[in-house]
Amino acid sequence: MIPPFETTFAVPLSCESCIKDVSSSLYQLEGINNVSASLKDQLISITGTAAPSQIVSAIESTGRDAILRGSGKAESAAVCILETHASTVREQVKGLIRMVQVSPTMTIIDMTLKGASPGTYDVSVRERGDISEGAASTGGVWDAVQAAQEKQPRVAKGVWGTIEVGQSGLGSVFLDKPIQIWEMIGRSIVVSRRAENGKQREKLEREDADTFVGVVARSAGVWDNDKTVCSCSGKTVWEERKEQTSKGML
Repeated sequence: MIPPFETTFAVPLSCESCIKDVSSSLYQLEGINNVSASLKDQLISITGTAAPSQIVSAIESTGRDAILRGSGKAESAAVCILETHASTVREQVKGLIRMVQVSPTMTIIDMTLKGASPGTYDVSVRERGDISEGAASTGGVWDAVQAAQEKQPRVAKGVWGTIEVGQSGLGSVFLDKPIQIWEMIGRSIVVSRRAENGKQREKLEREDADTFVGVVARSAGVWDNDKTVCSCSGKTVWEERKEQTSKGML
């Protein structure tokens, strides 16, 4: 059972009616324990077990945008932006993976793909964070060798299962794994579409448009990220959001 965790989102709020509208939409989701808001700071805080991607969709259904500002406690959250290295693809960002450690033995994983070819995709964490040559330079599946050598059979920590992408090009999955955030920082994640015969592709080439890779990086915990203007670019979070969305960011 997934224990409740906290997430905060920046949301454009102009009055108390806005807060009521957003809160009503969020409470319709399964797994929402509490919703609180700050009109002054333009922030919504949610406690529960609902996936961050579901929370974003619920907020967007009210006609407002939402930017994830933090998840979980300090040092307990991570993110991975998935991109294709195929030079023939215009919009290279194809997915986002959010990770929050909610207990010493459990991390929840919220994966979303956008603009991907329909089909079943295998998801795995790799030993190395080198994505210079796409999936080919990421090494083997994390923990696979150790898992194979143990007397008691178990699945390697880096085997995360599959994600299904429909005809719309969208796919999402919400998982929980007995791993810790610190173990994954700096590793890469590979998401690759299965061949039609049901077997995973033997070669994950750089120019494969249906293979996505990214490096796991730390993400802000709840209340760890309170910036409203980027110190390097001078842009507001909403200007940054618009710019990244135009590049295919989720």
